[in-house]
Amino acid sequence: MDARRLLLAAALALAAVSAAGAAEAPPGASSCSGCHAANAGVDSAIPRLVGRKADEIVAAMQAFRSGQRHATVMDQIAKGFSDAEIQAIATWYATLP
Repeated sequence: MDARRLLLAAALALAAVSAAGAAEAPPGASSCSGCHAANAGVDSAIPRLVGRKADEIVAAMQAFRSGQRHATVMDQIAKGFSDAEIQAIATWYATLP
């Protein structure tokens, strides 16, 4: 096998391993990124979800959904998610670097 083919094979193998290790976003998670920045360097009044503890996200979403915590849009958004969806989204965001 020539060097070019060997390099291509190694690159494809690495890409396959990387893709297999990356968790796919649960349904609904993509709607969060419209307001909640993924990058730490983005300056915003809206808190970043990436890397935040899952139980913090769940508690906030439940407070928005119940009306205990008031917001301009999050109270309405939270009402659209079940407990299982909230947990899945929170767990996914907590695992992101």
